[in-house]
Amino acid sequence: MQRSNRLILIVSLVIVCLGILSIYSSTYQKEGELWKLIYKRQIFWIILGLIFFVLLSNFNYRRFWDLTYFLYAVLVFLLLLVFILGIVRLGAQRWIRFGWFNFQPSELAKLCMVIFLARYFSTKSVDNVELQVPKFGIFRAFIIPFIFVAVPVGLIIEQPDLGTGMIIVFLFIALMYLGGVKMKFFYMLLATAIISIPVFWNYLRDYQKNRLIVFLNPNIDPLGAGYTVIQSRIAIGSGGLFGKGWLSGTQGQLHFLPEAHTDFIFASFAEEWGLFGAMVLLFLYFLLIREGIKIALSTKDQFGRLLAYGICLMLGVQIIINVSMNLGLAPVVGIPLPLMSYGGSSILITFISLGVLVNIGKRRAVF
Repeated sequence: MQRSNRLILIVSLVIVCLGILSIYSSTYQKEGELWKLIYKRQIFWIILGLIFFVLLSNFNYRRFWDLTYFLYAVLVFLLLLVFILGIVRLGAQRWIRFGWFNFQPSELAKLCMVIFLARYFSTKSVDNVELQVPKFGIFRAFIIPFIFVAVPVGLIIEQPDLGTGMIIVFLFIALMYLGGVKMKFFYMLLATAIISIPVFWNYLRDYQKNRLIVFLNPNIDPLGAGYTVIQSRIAIGSGGLFGKGWLSGTQGQLHFLPEAHTDFIFASFAEEWGLFGAMVLLFLYFLLIREGIKIALSTKDQFGRLLAYGICLMLGVQIIINVSMNLGLAPVVGIPLPLMSYGGSSILITFISLGVLVNIGKRRAVF
């Protein structure tokens, strides 16, 4: 195994171990047998994720080129199925039950759309094997891929899951740029986005509007929409330099901090391990993303390069949003912290993505 691939695996294992410690710490005192088993369920998802990691790290990523439209069709089918058979939790209908496993298709959507966009912006000429993207007009460069992106994004936002939908839109814009689309189309996109802001605001649900307003000033509704952000800040601040120690956090242990094992696990971790522990965790994420970018830079295959960049962006954006959300620097949008937050869907898709990244690093073929 090459150095980058080995480091990706080691760093991932360290992060998931820290996640297990935090999940156990934030749930072991809660009443009910389910809470006492939750960290064990996370260990199971990690083991299953590692199996997928090994399988995908030995699965030629070029095969995704042929499977792209099949994966897209499966994704749309699953997203539609959510509205028919989906499980409702906290007012959101995002999960499909498969036996004893609740799967969240919107997590799969991020990886599937990275694969789709990587292929689309890697189109070459049959005659001279040149990339065609720089020659695309607005219809092929923007309108066609936007339609393909808009279908799953619309279904995801309707669940509602605005955060995941916005991440996919960001990935679309980023891969357009990395793929070599003409800059004038980005200016047109920016102008369209600015003009659409009033329409977008009116489309938002009331609770989403409240989250954006509370983001500007959490004290407007300290016992309602702003409660979680305030408690998260208290938890992070009370951790000090070296933290209160494992199993010794107050906000997490006394359950003042909601969702301390999922969306706000960073705050729970920072309370117990302090600024030093939080910086170590962020450094581990930095190593993970850095090695992924190295793989992207070293491959000669445009599809592999965009796929690697897309996976790095997918993980990096989630990390930035989640940590910013915990610090009160971004609106609360329900984005998990990769490899740390509790959740089988997130763990599986993250390990699958890392397995694909490692496979790209193994091959680095010329096409």
